[in-house]
Amino acid sequence: MRTKKWLLTCGVLAVIAIVTAAIVVLRGRPGGAPAGDGVAAAVGQYLRAWSAGDDRQAGALTDDPRGAGTVLAASRSGLGASAVTATLQDVSGDTARVRVEWTLGQGRVWTYDTALTVVPGDDAPRVHFTPAAIHPELGEGDRLVTRSAAAGVALVDRDGEPLLRWGTSGPEAVEPSLAPLILPGLGRLLAIDSTAWTVSRVDRQGREEVLHRAGQPPAAPMRTTLSRTVQRAAQAAVDGAPGPAMLVVIQPSTGDILAVAQNAQVTDGNPLTGLYAPGSTFKIATVTAALERGLTSADEQLPCPATVRIGQRTIPNEDLFAFPSLPLHSAFAHSCNTTFAQLASRLPADGLAEAAGRLGLNADFTIPGITTEAGKVVPATGSADQVESAIGQGSVQASPFGLALMAATVAAGEPVTPQLVRDRPTTVNEGYTAPSRNVIAELRTMMREVVTGGTATGLRASGTVHGKTGTAQYGDGSQANGWFVGYRGDVAFSALTLATNSSKPAVALSAAFLNRLP
Repeated sequence: MRTKKWLLTCGVLAVIAIVTAAIVVLRGRPGGAPAGDGVAAAVGQYLRAWSAGDDRQAGALTDDPRGAGTVLAASRSGLGASAVTATLQDVSGDTARVRVEWTLGQGRVWTYDTALTVVPGDDAPRVHFTPAAIHPELGEGDRLVTRSAAAGVALVDRDGEPLLRWGTSGPEAVEPSLAPLILPGLGRLLAIDSTAWTVSRVDRQGREEVLHRAGQPPAAPMRTTLSRTVQRAAQAAVDGAPGPAMLVVIQPSTGDILAVAQNAQVTDGNPLTGLYAPGSTFKIATVTAALERGLTSADEQLPCPATVRIGQRTIPNEDLFAFPSLPLHSAFAHSCNTTFAQLASRLPADGLAEAAGRLGLNADFTIPGITTEAGKVVPATGSADQVESAIGQGSVQASPFGLALMAATVAAGEPVTPQLVRDRPTTVNEGYTAPSRNVIAELRTMMREVVTGGTATGLRASGTVHGKTGTAQYGDGSQANGWFVGYRGDVAFSALTLATNSSKPAVALSAAFLNRLP
């Protein structure tokens, strides 16, 4: 009996031991800490959420759901990270070793190891969260930031004057109001070029400690074709305009873009890509087409009535002015719509598009740092479109950049390839061939007469200026934009004033610009 009782007692004790062991396996190790499989499962779930970009869900899998999600999101934002990939390496007790790889853009990858501790939760094991869970050297109140490691001047103008400096977050404008349409794009170009970068820990007092350093700073500042002097003159001129205004300046001999400006009143469009009806500035293309095809000569006497009806379209002169027959060059200077409509009616459907192309309006370029669109001139779809296009209305469109290129082509007498960054050549996607020398010479003479005795006499005191005015209706035709396109010496430009119903404000803007140049 004693033996049986002893065996029964031993059996009961054995069963109790087995059950106890099972409970330990199910609940974790002694002290309430999760077992190895539980640690791996909790960490794996957390890492998958974090790597998927779901910081809120990752935070919910920790013992500090609200605070963890906020800190994880702030770290991602402060680093400017496009992705993070965190992978479990191994587990030892209640601790997991994790490898973290941040993708910080522009080929920047930051990799390090950290450790995560798993603690019991109400319903399941949880990752114990402190800032060190993100990086082992991150403490309470600290944050992570990515910095450019370059220093000093980042960009200089054509004369070596500084335009951008390296700041903690990348290139920063030396003079924020200067060339705001151009410098941000050049700053992005610089940021891509510079391989030098750091990751820093910033504490609550703003003190920084570099945690990671990589790449090499640029050997020298990048040089742009912009001229700080010309840019300031252009910006001051548009800022002084009574309404929305734009100005683009190109050097004909080199194609260098010297300035691009618009004022704060411009709310839609920009001078590099905005397409507008060019108005009578397009008569430069119309007269080119007529001269190259031998339809007329600069001295031929041509009629300039107040109105002319061609097909179903009646073309008027501005304010219905009229002249007796006068030479073509004078009709150009006085901007006789009726004269040019009659000339265009004798051109083939592709005549104007071909001439516009020879002046650069259909050219296409890839210019490092900026996006441009010169214009869009296609063959006429009928007689009405042809005669309207001849005076810069209808389907013809051009940007201030494109018309500055047209003026530069006349000034240079050859195709002009616009440039913005030294040692970063422009890619010519669609080039062009300039008009013949004889036609260029005639254009220069006519454009000079516009200033000396035509529609732009407001520029007579601004030096030897050549150009063409234009007024272009838009919308329902109740309003019009004003243009002046021209050059003086080795400076070609186009000025656009929006909703001014006259070219006179554009002429005044051009004078204000030229008079500020040395």
